[in-house]
Amino acid sequence: MISKKFSQTLFMIFMSFGMSVIMSGVVTAVNTGIGDGFIERYFNSWLFAFPVALFAAITLAPIIRPLVNKIASKD
Repeated sequence: MISKKFSQTLFMIFMSFGMSVIMSGVVTAVNTGIGDGFIERYFNSWLFAFPVALFAAITLAPIIRPLVNKIASKD
């Protein structure tokens, strides 16, 4: 098992993976259609999108977390 101290990092990796899979598929389908070569275009798009999504999550989390904590109500 992985230590609890890595839970936020692991969450960002899994979330970036999931979001990049969905978004690269949707954007590839919208821009090029679902036809011959779709899977290859989709995979190439995802290979580029995943590291970008991971970098964005790691970079933006320290900025967005305090903002969300500030605007979210405490019940």
